[in-house]
Amino acid sequence: MKYLLVLAVVLTAIWIWRHRRDEERRDAPPPRRPDIPPTPALMVACRHCGVHLPRDQAIAGRLGHYCSAEHLRLGEPQR
Repeated sequence: MKYLLVLAVVLTAIWIWRHRRDEERRDAPPPRRPDIPPTPALMVACRHCGVHLPRDQAIAGRLGHYCSAEHLRLGEPQR
Protein backbone atom coordinates (compact mmCIF):
# COMPACT_ATOMS: atom_id res chain seq x y z
CA MET A 1 0.00 0.00 0.00
CA LYS A 2 2.76 2.46 0.82
CA TYR A 3 4.41 1.74 -2.56
CA LEU A 4 1.20 2.67 -4.35
CA LEU A 5 1.10 5.94 -2.43
CA VAL A 6 4.75 6.71 -3.34
CA LEU A 7 4.05 5.82 -6.99
CA ALA A 8 0.99 8.09 -7.01
CA VAL A 9 3.01 10.99 -5.57
CA VAL A 10 5.83 10.48 -8.11
CA LEU A 11 3.41 10.28 -11.04
CA THR A 12 1.58 13.40 -9.83
CA ALA A 13 4.89 15.27 -9.52
CA ILE A 14 5.92 14.24 -13.05
CA TRP A 15 2.52 15.31 -14.44
CA ILE A 16 2.74 18.73 -12.72
CA TRP A 17 6.33 19.22 -13.96
CA ARG A 18 5.40 18.39 -17.57
CA HIS A 19 2.27 20.52 -17.45
CA ARG A 20 4.23 23.60 -16.26
CA ARG A 21 6.95 23.02 -18.85
CA ASP A 22 4.34 22.91 -21.63
CA GLU A 23 2.75 26.15 -20.35
CA GLU A 24 6.14 27.88 -20.42
CA ARG A 25 6.61 26.82 -24.03
CA ARG A 26 3.20 28.21 -25.00
CA ASP A 27 3.81 31.48 -23.17
CA ALA A 28 7.26 31.99 -24.70
CA PRO A 29 7.39 34.36 -27.69
CA PRO A 30 7.84 32.68 -31.06
CA PRO A 31 11.41 32.52 -32.30
CA ARG A 32 12.47 35.55 -34.34
CA ARG A 33 13.03 35.13 -38.01
CA PRO A 34 16.44 36.30 -39.12
CA ASP A 35 16.42 39.87 -40.35
CA ILE A 36 16.75 40.26 -44.09
CA PRO A 37 19.67 42.55 -44.80
CA PRO A 38 18.84 45.59 -46.92
CA THR A 39 19.83 45.42 -50.54
CA PRO A 40 23.03 47.30 -51.28
CA ALA A 41 22.72 50.65 -53.00
CA LEU A 42 23.98 50.98 -56.55
CA MET A 43 27.22 52.97 -56.35
CA VAL A 44 28.63 55.27 -59.03
CA ALA A 45 31.90 57.16 -59.27
CA CYS A 46 32.06 60.92 -59.68
CA ARG A 47 33.38 61.59 -63.15
CA HIS A 48 35.45 64.54 -61.90
CA CYS A 49 37.07 63.37 -58.63
CA GLY A 50 36.39 59.61 -58.64
CA VAL A 51 34.66 59.44 -55.25
CA HIS A 52 32.04 56.68 -55.03
CA LEU A 53 28.56 57.53 -53.80
CA PRO A 54 25.07 56.02 -54.01
CA ARG A 55 23.45 56.59 -57.37
CA ASP A 56 20.36 58.20 -55.84
CA GLN A 57 22.57 60.89 -54.22
CA ALA A 58 24.63 61.58 -57.35
CA ILE A 59 23.91 64.35 -59.83
CA ALA A 60 23.48 62.98 -63.33
CA GLY A 61 25.12 64.83 -66.17
CA ARG A 62 25.32 64.15 -69.88
CA LEU A 63 28.70 62.40 -69.54
CA GLY A 64 28.16 60.61 -66.24
CA HIS A 65 27.47 61.10 -62.56
CA TYR A 66 28.94 63.75 -60.28
CA CYS A 67 29.14 64.13 -56.50
CA SER A 68 28.23 67.83 -56.44
CA ALA A 69 26.91 70.63 -58.63
CA GLU A 70 30.41 72.17 -58.67
CA HIS A 71 31.93 68.99 -60.11
CA LEU A 72 29.11 68.81 -62.63
CA ARG A 73 29.98 72.34 -63.71
CA LEU A 74 33.71 71.53 -63.88
CA GLY A 75 33.30 68.16 -65.61
CA GLU A 76 30.73 68.92 -68.29
CA PRO A 77 31.70 70.92 -71.36
CA GLN A 78 29.94 74.25 -71.70
CA ARG A 79 27.36 74.54 -74.48
